[in-house]
Amino acid sequence: MKLQQIICVVLLGFASVSLTAAEREIDRVAAIVDSGVILKSDVDEIVQRVKRNAEAQGQTLPSDLALRTQATERLIMTNLQLQMAQRMGLQISDAQLDDTIRNIAQGENLSMEQFRQQVINEEGNYERFREKVREEIMTNEVLRGNVQRRIYISQQEVDNLVKLMEEQGAISEQYQLGHILIAIPSQATTEQITESRERAEQVLKLLRDGSDFRRIAIASSSGANALEGGQLDWMNINEMPTLFSEGIRGRKKGDLIGPLRSGAGFHILTIFDIRGENVAELTEVNSRHILIKPSIIVSEERARTMLLDMATKLRAGDADFAELAKQFSEDPGSKLNGGNLGWSETDVYVPAFRDTLNRLQPDELSEPFRTEHGWHIVQLLERRTVDATADKKRNQVYRMIFNRRFNEESASFLRELRDDAYIEVLAED
Repeated sequence: MKLQQIICVVLLGFASVSLTAAEREIDRVAAIVDSGVILKSDVDEIVQRVKRNAEAQGQTLPSDLALRTQATERLIMTNLQLQMAQRMGLQISDAQLDDTIRNIAQGENLSMEQFRQQVINEEGNYERFREKVREEIMTNEVLRGNVQRRIYISQQEVDNLVKLMEEQGAISEQYQLGHILIAIPSQATTEQITESRERAEQVLKLLRDGSDFRRIAIASSSGANALEGGQLDWMNINEMPTLFSEGIRGRKKGDLIGPLRSGAGFHILTIFDIRGENVAELTEVNSRHILIKPSIIVSEERARTMLLDMATKLRAGDADFAELAKQFSEDPGSKLNGGNLGWSETDVYVPAFRDTLNRLQPDELSEPFRTEHGWHIVQLLERRTVDATADKKRNQVYRMIFNRRFNEESASFLRELRDDAYIEVLAED
């Protein structure tokens, strides 16, 4: 009898623990991604955001299952890139993060406090927003760092495209495309390719019968922009993947193009909008900077403090910029020139450096800020508007080719990253 009582008490205890655990369960794992996990709450957050945006725009959406599938895939790719960032030792300091958020706020003509309140109203949690921005910076750096080294552009390629554009009267239109990708697996069998082609044809038929492109993209596309309704950024025809540019030539707004076959699968395009681009004038800046790279010897805070002291002395007239640059700067390209970077467009610099220069007035000195290269202070010396000379046209053409290659290689890199990973999506109860 005593033993039965003990067993009864133990069972009641287990029941109590189980009930408590059930009451306290606030999250669960939605997917395993190599050494990381994706939480159900993260999937829920993306799905709710897409629904809010769709409601605000009066847009219809596919089923919750389709939304959750797309959200999970988005999080899988983000998680893989963040794991790679960790292996690379990539870190985004709070100062660099603050600078990025400040740029976002200024882009919306809001003070930091106004922007913070807007985020709280829309997202509910400002700190969570900050961490999402940090993750976005890191994934962008991972993508840029791994894709850039795959790209080589010869002078002959630039010359050929300059000549072609001159013959065509310098194509100036930009296109906002819609994109749906029906993916095929790596090393796909003939049957798998046929199945993907048939799915692409079915999607195209739905679109031709009047289905909303954005809704179908969210439901069916394997492209990186699926949750945005397949909408891509504005691109000149020479910046697009070659497959896209050849597909849309001679097409007009609203046309459907495809399916177009690539190594990734079958692509269906539409032209959401077309706009002209004025490239007759370019804005250049003349600037100089001092770079301090954090290391085992020089901490992040020490690097920032050193530049803060230099900036204080420069503003007080107690130091000479060129002499400080020659003595302390760790940028070998500008150090011997007193930190002078010469005339250039701001777009040639990494985003944090570019955005800082764009905010400065002539002769103004920045506060210390962080980029992937280290800590900087920069002074804007002059700003000017110039005609698009032959050299500028060549630079513009180079960027077009680079952007096209970057778009193509980015898709390949992300596909390879996913193919090499262990991924298990867990079924929901």
